[in-house]
Amino acid sequence: MTTPSLDQPDVETVREFLLGLQARITAAVTAIDGGAFVVDAWQKAPGEMLQGNGVTQILEGGPVFERAGCGFSHVRGPRLPPSATQHRPELSGAPFEAMGVSLVFHPRNPYVPTVHMNVRMLAAQGADGKTVCWFGGGMDLTPFYGFDEDAQHFHATCKAALAPFGEDKYPRFKDWCDTYFVLKHRAEQRGVGGVFFDDFSELGFERSLAMMQAVGDGLLPAYLPIVRRRQDTAYGERERTFQLYRRGRYVEFNLVWDRGTHFGLQSGGRTESILLSMPPLASWSYQHVPVPDSPEAALYSRFLVPRDWA
Repeated sequence: MTTPSLDQPDVETVREFLLGLQARITAAVTAIDGGAFVVDAWQKAPGEMLQGNGVTQILEGGPVFERAGCGFSHVRGPRLPPSATQHRPELSGAPFEAMGVSLVFHPRNPYVPTVHMNVRMLAAQGADGKTVCWFGGGMDLTPFYGFDEDAQHFHATCKAALAPFGEDKYPRFKDWCDTYFVLKHRAEQRGVGGVFFDDFSELGFERSLAMMQAVGDGLLPAYLPIVRRRQDTAYGERERTFQLYRRGRYVEFNLVWDRGTHFGLQSGGRTESILLSMPPLASWSYQHVPVPDSPEAALYSRFLVPRDWA
C-alpha cells in the first residue's frame, strides 16, 4: 500500500474525519442546549453543475442557541470557480473535488459570542493530469459584549491546537484571520479573531491533514467553556437590540466578503446549505453611535481591534 501524497490524496480518510467531526460537534451542542438538530441529507440532482452530497444539520429556536447550523458537503465539479483560483491561477477552470465542514452558531443570550468554524480540503486536476490538493479552515469568535478572559481562552486553545505543527503557525494564522475577517467597506474587524489558513499544503498530505483535524477538533474546547460561563447572564432589551444590530454586520461580511460563501454560490452549490450561517434575526440602524464609556462602546475600542490575546 502506498503512502498518500499531495499527488495522491486519501479522499476517503478526509471524508470519514469530517463526518465524524460534524457528529461530535452537533452531539455536544445538543447536550448543552437540549434541542435536537434537524438532519437534512441531500444529493445533487443529475444534470446540475455540481455533483455530490452532504448533510446539513440545523437547530433553531433552542434555549441556548437561537440558530446553530453545521453542514458537511462533498462535491465535484467540472471547473474551479474564480474564488478558488485567486492564488492558484494555473488551475483556473480545472476539474475539482471539495469537501468540508462549516458551522456558525448564533446564541440567544447577547453575552454569549457567535462562533464560526470551517475545515475543508480541495483537490484539482492540473494540466499535467496530476491531482493537487490543499487544505483550509479556521475558527473565529464574534462577541457582542466582550470579555478579556473569553478572548484569551479562545486564542489560547487555538494556539495549543496548532503548536505541534510549528511555532510559526499560530501567529501566522492569527494574523491571517485578523486580515481576512474585516468588513473592508467599514474598516472594522468582524470580532476578536482566531485563526485562519487557506491554500495550505506545505507540510505534505498527512501532516497538512493532521493540522486541519487539530483545528476542527479544537472548536469544542475553545467555545463551549465560554458558552457555559455566559449563557445564564441576565440581559434586557438594550442588549438584545445591540445583538441584533451587530448580527447585521455578520450578515454583511458573509455576503460581501466571505470566499466560502462566494465559492459555494459561484460553483452552483446548494443555496440553503451555503446560507446556514445567516442568523434568524438581524437589524440595521442608520449611523448608529454607541453611548460613550458604555459596554457597547467598549466592544469597538477594545475588542474589534487586532490584539495579542494569547
